[in-house]
Amino acid sequence: MGLRKVYRLKDREVLALDDVDLNVRQGEIFGVVGQSGAGKSTLLRCVNLLERPTQGTVSVDGEDLTAMRPARLRAARRRIGMVHQHFALLSSRTVAGNVAFPLEVAGVAPAQRKRRVMELLDLVGLADRARAYPAQLSGGQKQRVGIARALASEPKVLLSDEATSALDPATTESILELLGDLNRELGLTILLITHEMDVIKRICDSAAIMEAGSVREAGRVLDLIGTPGSLLARSLFPLPPTDAPDAVALTYPRSYDEPLMSELTRKFDVDVNVLGGAVETVSGQSVGRLNVQIRGINRDAALDYLDGKGLLVEVAGR
Repeated sequence: MGLRKVYRLKDREVLALDDVDLNVRQGEIFGVVGQSGAGKSTLLRCVNLLERPTQGTVSVDGEDLTAMRPARLRAARRRIGMVHQHFALLSSRTVAGNVAFPLEVAGVAPAQRKRRVMELLDLVGLADRARAYPAQLSGGQKQRVGIARALASEPKVLLSDEATSALDPATTESILELLGDLNRELGLTILLITHEMDVIKRICDSAAIMEAGSVREAGRVLDLIGTPGSLLARSLFPLPPTDAPDAVALTYPRSYDEPLMSELTRKFDVDVNVLGGAVETVSGQSVGRLNVQIRGINRDAALDYLDGKGLLVEVAGR
């Protein structure tokens, strides 16, 4: 909480994090999105104290990591797994050897280590590649090895630093599906860094948008979509700009069985012109946004009707 990180260079100071507060609930998938240089990766490294914040505290599973002595901090870090953007595998080790590495460091007995490695490789769908080397693997397989290695010490929290940015779309989909499965099956809390809104839409329960070292917006994804002026809603559903008079932005925070636009024309004798729209699956739920023109003497009553149906109705100047 209240994280501030300043890098001191020879001739100047660089503010990477500026009073960042972030609360990730146990068992959820939380995405942090933003452009390069927004401070996302610095934030992630501060969570496991690979970077020590200049100011503020980091608590994981109810324990303040920033107050721990080195020996206790090393033990606490074993409960925090890390998946890297570029895999970070040891080229001289087999798949099994890479997954076994953190267990070796922790002093796990060979027989127990072997069992754990095979359990993890089976979990990520690579049991048949145990003896292969990283050079013999595809990008998606390498990332699965990285995920298995991150899970070796049975962490409660998994940190993912742009884990899909180096992968093609089909492989990205399979890795996101794997992370979702791990979250559900293991009750794993996942904090992931990304610059891709599709990742937020695909698997995140909650999200934060960072800009210039600060959190601009944070909360549950479906709640933010239904919030007036939400940055996340606009980023998830970028609609073409319009200069049309009387344009109204409608956000559907859930799916509807009723043909709402048709109902407006019948109930209120108004004309509805759809200017643009998008429908997406977000956090497993169908949601969407529309830019429309609504014209007629009963326009205000029609807008109130949509508001009463649970849509977010945004009218310029209203």
